[in-house]
Amino acid sequence: MTKAKAGARVLYWFRTDLRITDSPALNAALAIDHTAAFYPVWCWDPNYVYGHRVGLNRWSFLLESMTDLSDQLTKLNKKQKLHVVRGAPEKVLPMMWNSWGITHIVWEKDSNAYAKIRDERIKALAKDTGVEVLEVHGRHLFDPTEVVKANHNKPTMTLHQWQSVTGKMGGVDQPQPTPISLPDPGDVKLSDELGEERHKYEGVDRNAHIRTGSDTCFDKLSGSKGDYAVPTIAEMGFGQPTTSIRGGTTAGHEKLSNFLSHPDDVATFSKPRTAPTSLEPSTTLLSPYIKFGCVGVREIWWGCKEAIKKWDGKGGQETKEPENMFGQLEFRDMYAAAEAAEPDFERIRGNSVCRYIDWGLQNQYDKDGQEILPRPRGGDEDEERLAAWREGRTGFPWIDACMRQLKNEGWIHHLARHSVACFITRGQCYISWERGMEVFDEWLIDWDPASNPGNWMWLSCSAFFSQYYRVYGLVSWPQKTDKSGALVRKYCPELKNFSDKYIYAPHLAPESVQKEAKCIIGKDYPFPILDEHAEKDRCIARLKNAFALGLHGDAPEVLDGTAPDLLRKKHEETGALDVKTAKEMKEEKAMKKREAAGDSTLDGYVKKAKR
Repeated sequence: MTKAKAGARVLYWFRTDLRITDSPALNAALAIDHTAAFYPVWCWDPNYVYGHRVGLNRWSFLLESMTDLSDQLTKLNKKQKLHVVRGAPEKVLPMMWNSWGITHIVWEKDSNAYAKIRDERIKALAKDTGVEVLEVHGRHLFDPTEVVKANHNKPTMTLHQWQSVTGKMGGVDQPQPTPISLPDPGDVKLSDELGEERHKYEGVDRNAHIRTGSDTCFDKLSGSKGDYAVPTIAEMGFGQPTTSIRGGTTAGHEKLSNFLSHPDDVATFSKPRTAPTSLEPSTTLLSPYIKFGCVGVREIWWGCKEAIKKWDGKGGQETKEPENMFGQLEFRDMYAAAEAAEPDFERIRGNSVCRYIDWGLQNQYDKDGQEILPRPRGGDEDEERLAAWREGRTGFPWIDACMRQLKNEGWIHHLARHSVACFITRGQCYISWERGMEVFDEWLIDWDPASNPGNWMWLSCSAFFSQYYRVYGLVSWPQKTDKSGALVRKYCPELKNFSDKYIYAPHLAPESVQKEAKCIIGKDYPFPILDEHAEKDRCIARLKNAFALGLHGDAPEVLDGTAPDLLRKKHEETGALDVKTAKEMKEEKAMKKREAAGDSTLDGYVKKAKR
């Protein structure tokens, strides 16, 4: 089909903006004059299906959100729906605009690394075929790329810095109006001229390990029934999700409305003071809906502003930034601007904002600087520690409960995230934040391409935060908010019969107590995989040396591979590798005592025996 000579034919490309409310890009598309046909489209991208780590719970949330959006579009026009076209955007979008006579393509701007590369390709293809592109900011409070420009093309590394830059860019825009109607779509027939080529993916399938059935989601361009329906999780060859968190703009707005209906909660909300040990989420749980754009950030910002105006001033003091909701949205923007300025934000090598620390199990690269996938196996102890952490069998109930909750629900409290991230990196295990980030990449429903690596760098003291000596206690810290261990009892049910005294440290319980609890440590639940306090000391000693060396991911010594040797030499000079465990120190003290008494040698024993 040739392009229409009269009337605009608009293709709106939905991505992480699965809503019709507060959508600057959607409103821009609907404002195009003389629209003859309007096509709401989602490209089912094989790069996302195979090339990104995504767990069952996030897939489920995404599919539910796509379905809900499609229903919302149908309510505006019974002829409309979300048309899911299966294939790589750079292959199927030209097919659509050639077949449907598209004159304009519109999307919400995305500044993250993969999206920028993909979108530049689409812009070039559109230019070649005369299709006009409208790319409209809407995902964040402020356009991250504009923030970077205003910050002299540098990443925003502190919230204060981000606030200083954006304070000169005007205020946060008001929410956009919700459309009350949509134009009809035109003919939606497509010839499947590319066949297998449209979804061919050359890289490693990073989700193969969770695929238990046949993957048929790309068998037909328009879906199994030819109706451009949202794929099902079964079509992807996956089993059923385990999360109780439902996706969609409807569910997201219900959560937001419920939160805003309690002005005192909004005004006094303080994220650091919420309880990580609570069985029910003690935060708003809006993050998954923000991630997929089911709820607009301006709706939240201005909704909170209006709620606080209605607050009667009772129930506590108004919380200020950064602990309040405004601060949380600003932190998200801060990370987005940092990621927009740093192409290697998701790894150590080449990353100018990331300190170089000689973690175990870092990404590995070939002689050309390309990451080796799958990652070559590292040291046995590091690999076992990583596996135990991932599987929730470290022998530390607080860590294990959090990791099991994460896998089951796709969400854990932000302070629980702090605990497990600290443990696997700078707290005890000294394993690269890249490995922890990968697990969160897969399991988190609210995974964000900027916030996830940003938070991992923060919590490992690789960037944004430098107080590496502040480490979360594995027993003492969770006891502060729940001495009864309710979260542990739920997600580590083998420990449910232990008393409060031992719930966070069951390995210290006498054998009689373990038998009474019907849980023998070392058999029914593992012993701790390490000495908490000794490993903490070892980590701090090595981090001190890494900070003193002062290298970042883009340093020549990191790029040429000499950095590990430099740090190893420094560790040897300072004795950082010689920190002893409590058991080792106790044995050493006993040996010195025997030596002082003349009992450490055979002669001493003989002399003592003759007395």
